[in-house]
Amino acid sequence: MADIRHVTDTFAVAPQISLSDLPDLAALGFKRIVNNRPDGEQPGQPSSAEFAGAAKALELDYLHIPFQGGPGREQLAQTEAWARDPAPKTLAFCRSGTRSITVWGLAQLNLGASSEAIIDQAAEAGYDLSGLAD
Repeated sequence: MADIRHVTDTFAVAPQISLSDLPDLAALGFKRIVNNRPDGEQPGQPSSAEFAGAAKALELDYLHIPFQGGPGREQLAQTEAWARDPAPKTLAFCRSGTRSITVWGLAQLNLGASSEAIIDQAAEAGYDLSGLAD
C-alpha cells in the first residue's frame, strides 16, 4: 500500500500508487483520486487510462491533472475546481507527493486559505511548503 499522508480530514497525498492500491483506498473511504503524473514519466508506471478504468470499476471519481515542475494556470484552475468541493475524500498522487501537495496548497491560497495554515498542514504531512509564505 502507498505511503498515504493525511493533510486534512478529506485530503491526502501519496507517492505513486499502483492499480492494486485502488480497492484499499476505496475501503479507506477515498472517493476521488487525482493523478498529477504525466503518462510515461517513468517506465512501468500505470497509464492514466488504466487508472481511469480501474477507478470507474470501483465507483471512484478519477481526475488526471498532469504536470512536471511547477503547475501551470490550467493545472491550478483544475485543482481549484475540485478543491471547492472538499466533501469527497480525495487522494492526490505523483512520483513523491510533492507536486500534489504543492498544487493543492496553491489552490487553497487562491481559494482564500491562509499561507500559515497551508504550510502547517503540509508540514504535519511531511512536506515543506514554506515557500508559500512569500
